Amino acid sequence: MRQMKAVICREFSGPDRLEIGEAPEPAPAADEILIDVHAASVTYMDRLLVSGGYQMRPPTPFVPGTEAAGVVVGLGDKVTRFRVGDRVACLSWIGGMGERMVAKEWKAVRVPDGVSFEVAATVIHSYDTAWYALADRAQLARGETVVITGAGGGVGMAAVDVALHLGGEVIAAIGSETHVAALRARGVKHVLSYAKENVRERLGELTGGRGIDVCFDNIGGPLFEHLARSMAWRGRLMPIGFVAGEVPKLAMNLPLLKNFSVVGVFAGAWEDREPEAARQTKEMIMALIAAGKLRPHVGLVVPMTEIGRAMAAIGERSATGRVVVTIR
Repeated sequence: MRQMKAVICREFSGPDRLEIGEAPEPAPAADEILIDVHAASVTYMDRLLVSGGYQMRPPTPFVPGTEAAGVVVGLGDKVTRFRVGDRVACLSWIGGMGERMVAKEWKAVRVPDGVSFEVAATVIHSYDTAWYALADRAQLARGETVVITGAGGGVGMAAVDVALHLGGEVIAAIGSETHVAALRARGVKHVLSYAKENVRERLGELTGGRGIDVCFDNIGGPLFEHLARSMAWRGRLMPIGFVAGEVPKLAMNLPLLKNFSVVGVFAGAWEDREPEAARQTKEMIMALIAAGKLRPHVGLVVPMTEIGRAMAAIGERSATGRVVVTIR
């Protein structure tokens, strides 16, 4: 069996115990493509996975990496949409941080020539989530107020980009002042620090007392109740993730009194249940990026040998936008 260079997780003891070593090169199943990986994103989910904090635990040792980009070098017998030599980005539970990985055909998308592998490796998870949440689930309309929490992170920055593209009036809620300059450069007019400001008072000021039309919440925890109490009539409150580490509870009189909706968003389940819609969305997003209408923000790029630095940036939330390791 051929070996390849890869990041290796031998036990669920956290990112500090990750190694650079040799791993067996994967072979594609009938519905999979084999990819020469050029770049892989490093996400909060990757950090949870290698720490044993995620609900899925693959057999050890394994190569982490949920999202990557590169060139197709092999095809399963049932693959029809790709050819050897295609530039692609793809999702998989594991495998992205190795020289080669496999991915299901329907979890991959062609990368236009003008889009770098470093950018392409960050697109699918964050932009699929942002587009599905804002355009599909919330049906954000031009001129509506949209609050995005964790706006300086990878998914948050993608949501800011999508919301601005759709014509939303964005309020970027952040926990660290380090993200302000990048958000201002995006055209965000209103930045709220939930670590320093009274969230409900500030949202009342920014919305003229009317409240939030759409809320894209990455954080959860105690912040969620402040957001729920700041919703507008017929608003849409969307729990996206729980980076605060606490799954919040909601007093149901709040949506009752203001007729606002709590709208669940789990893009992974959407992709599994509606793969054709997800495929079309991926292709549309890549086309918008190639045309310069969406602009993914990559805040840190390091070689695979510096995976510890990349994981630390995720854990400390010190990087703005996405973090990438280059493989080739």
